[in-house]
Amino acid sequence: MPSNTVSVARPGKFGNPFTIATAIESGYANATTAQAFVVECFRDWLGPTQSGRDWWQGKESDRRKAQIFECLPALRGKSLACWCRPGDSCHADVLLELANAPPPIDGGD
Repeated sequence: MPSNTVSVARPGKFGNPFTIATAIESGYANATTAQAFVVECFRDWLGPTQSGRDWWQGKESDRRKAQIFECLPALRGKSLACWCRPGDSCHADVLLELANAPPPIDGGD
């Protein structure tokens, strides 16, 4: 793997907990839509608001989410590697957006 690249594939700490197989088996998506669906679930899960697609909740979910946010700065400016085919929707894109987003502006009140 290139020196400036971080693996974000499962089973690592940055892996997407939402799987294509589970999305299909549970009836949330089909073989055509499952890839994009699980990436949107990942985005929603890490997002600031709860959505109807946040179907993994509880202590383990909270622990994993906290771990991702704690380690997110290590991804800033890096290339990310996952097993998704190039051009397909991938949770690595979500991680890149979050890691490279400008820090929130403190109101300073």
